Amino acid sequence: MSSEHPGPRRVVITGLGAVTSIGTGPAEFLAGLRTGRSGVKPITSFDTTGYAHANGCEIDDFDPADWLEQLDPEELGRAGQFSVAAARMAVSDAGMDLAELRLRRVLVSVGTTDGESRDLDELMERQLADGPQELPPAVARRSTAGLLSSSVVRELVLTDVQAVTIPTACAAGNYAIGSGFDAIRSGEADVALSGGADAVCRKTFTGFYRLGTIAPELSQPFDIDRKGILTGEGAGILFMESLDSALARGARIYAEVLGYALNCDAHHPVAPDRDSLAACIELAHRNAGVKPEDIDFISAHGTGTKANDVTEAGAIRQVFPVPPPTVSIKSMLGHTMGAASALASAACALAITEGFIPPTINHRETDPECGLDPVPNVARTAEVRIVQNNALAFAGNNAVLILGAYGPRAAE
Repeated sequence: MSSEHPGPRRVVITGLGAVTSIGTGPAEFLAGLRTGRSGVKPITSFDTTGYAHANGCEIDDFDPADWLEQLDPEELGRAGQFSVAAARMAVSDAGMDLAELRLRRVLVSVGTTDGESRDLDELMERQLADGPQELPPAVARRSTAGLLSSSVVRELVLTDVQAVTIPTACAAGNYAIGSGFDAIRSGEADVALSGGADAVCRKTFTGFYRLGTIAPELSQPFDIDRKGILTGEGAGILFMESLDSALARGARIYAEVLGYALNCDAHHPVAPDRDSLAACIELAHRNAGVKPEDIDFISAHGTGTKANDVTEAGAIRQVFPVPPPTVSIKSMLGHTMGAASALASAACALAITEGFIPPTINHRETDPECGLDPVPNVARTAEVRIVQNNALAFAGNNAVLILGAYGPRAAE
């Protein structure tokens, strides 16, 4: 550690990239969150014949050629296209010239649940129909999950860089952001482009469908009549750097990353564990130096299944004597898998900057077993100083991120 930074660096978010079914780019994403826009529509990316219901939150207005300047979009699967586009957006939004970025030490960390399973679906379908000799080489080449991060490096022409793809399922976005936070805080990296990306695919939709957890029409987290999840897609990438760097270049600061926590109980393949999540929340608070009463709202994992909502609400009530407003943007975006907590982190950063709490839409009556204030249907104006972002994943992977409004600290 150099003498210039004798202790851990403060880490701030200065750029956002968002590709979502309710808006692409920070401004459109913000507008979607404020107005409670819904991304729900019938799935068209694969044949849904035979399914009793097949709504999802696909993105139908995304053209990768609008964002990719170095790479041929055909070299990338759909999740990779989302990831690269969101990374380029985040760099542009941060106001850092690419020539300057290329002089920095950069970590690219992208979380995912499915990688390029959409391409794997296609390869399997082709193999079953025509035999392995007919597999399209271009699709096979782009189907590896590692391309979600390494393609960002190629598109931005970075050289002093580490690229990591983190596959911790639906908590992977927060895992990736935590890795970026650690790298900057310790001085191992100057900039981190961190988040998550996934695309709607037959494999994941069918898996959740056979578990009986796909909702027929809408996502209704914490509602007494909720019926399950809707699968979604997109990418969220945060541009993070040290506070010193941001101040030196006069960057706009969305929020400060105060801390995070991870745990994995491995209690059950798919069911969350209340005590384990509560322990992760408490650890995140300790790491961030905050108390439950400091949290202005919680961005919940909030999938809209009974197993998740009741368990997550129970964990929150276990930690918080009086839970703050607790919302789920999955009501708007569906469950975007590895992108979910990354997009929720971007939403939290926007909420801090813009002074509002996003709504939980499609809400009629709160389940008394949950006992939370989900900010039903309409965004709420509020002074937002500190936000908690929960992420849960299969196999008991929990990741809780704490973001705060930037301001001088007493010791400074």
